[in-house]
Amino acid sequence: MRVVELAGIGPGPFAAMLLADLGADVVRVDRPGGAGLRIDPAYDITNRNKRSVLVDLKAPEGVAQVLELAERADVLLEGYRPGVAERLGVGPEECLARNPRLVYGRMTGWGQQGPLADTAGHDIGYIAITGALGMIGPPDGPPAIPANLVGDYAGGSLYLVIGVLAALQHARSEGGRGQVVDAAIVDGTAHLTAMIHGMLAAGGWQDRRGANLLDGGTPFYGAYETADGGYMAVGALEKRFYGEFIRLLGIEQEAPSRDDFAAWGELRTAIAARFKTRTRGEWTAVFQESDACVAPVLSLREAPRHPHLAARGTFVEHAGITQPAPAPRFSHTPGAVRRPPAQPGADTEEIARDWQAPSLLAPPPADPAGAPPAGPSRIQQKDTAS
Repeated sequence: MRVVELAGIGPGPFAAMLLADLGADVVRVDRPGGAGLRIDPAYDITNRNKRSVLVDLKAPEGVAQVLELAERADVLLEGYRPGVAERLGVGPEECLARNPRLVYGRMTGWGQQGPLADTAGHDIGYIAITGALGMIGPPDGPPAIPANLVGDYAGGSLYLVIGVLAALQHARSEGGRGQVVDAAIVDGTAHLTAMIHGMLAAGGWQDRRGANLLDGGTPFYGAYETADGGYMAVGALEKRFYGEFIRLLGIEQEAPSRDDFAAWGELRTAIAARFKTRTRGEWTAVFQESDACVAPVLSLREAPRHPHLAARGTFVEHAGITQPAPAPRFSHTPGAVRRPPAQPGADTEEIARDWQAPSLLAPPPADPAGAPPAGPSRIQQKDTAS
């Protein structure tokens, strides 16, 4: 599968990375001056397994180069604000005219239509209006911000990939044709809350934080501090797992009944006090390989060293960077990290040959901004979705 990715930041590149991890030939069309995320491209893992060409879409020859790639591609991905691709001359109409079976994937925060479609936004705003952010956090404090995992990547990237693969299946079927996939982060994030809406309608979910089975409202589903300032995550929902939990925790005799809602405060206090008596490492050893559903809360640097993740190879090291391995896994066609993050414009000759796209061999555009500097990231609001 051949994929053209018009460079952006956040959910679009992540979706293209996922397709590349699964074996797609992804060509990233980088712009002079970079796509907005000002970090050293060598560390941008979301551009692994891709190749890059440098194209100035504000020049007629740049538009012609992208259309030539679109003519040879199965999928094109873009993350501009609505109307930007059309103004540049690489919108769905132009691309599908060249390639009627092309799947044109559009990644935005608000979607292609609606009162907010033309406004800027980021993950936190998208998950805020869908109700997802309001569910996360303590009942007596502000919502907890889950990085940009829920909106950008779960509600955005993954839904874009699902849509693209479904549309590709249709395009390749008898009588099928290409089409536009409108992947809006607000739509995907709202879709993620489907089960919660069902529980809300059935009366099994309260529309407030910290009052429900899965949001920390129960004393046996949450995180507790240990003696050394670490945390243990407890998810002992089922009664048999809960029984194992309080037995190993050592409060089996004094803990009030979990079915006595009025005593949940007392139970939470007992659990918290007991966890404070040992370190995170000591509690990890206590619950190791049990059915108590308890796990240490690890940092990003600690996670790759967890024995289970190490045994599965959940993280890999490539080009000197420890990073998540491709997922999911396949029995006959496994994914792999084959190439380091693409360097802007570094693969032009190779792509021109492999894709039979001679227009790419025109002199590359000048880069007035120079190479992106290493150091702390800085996000610039351009025409990207988020």
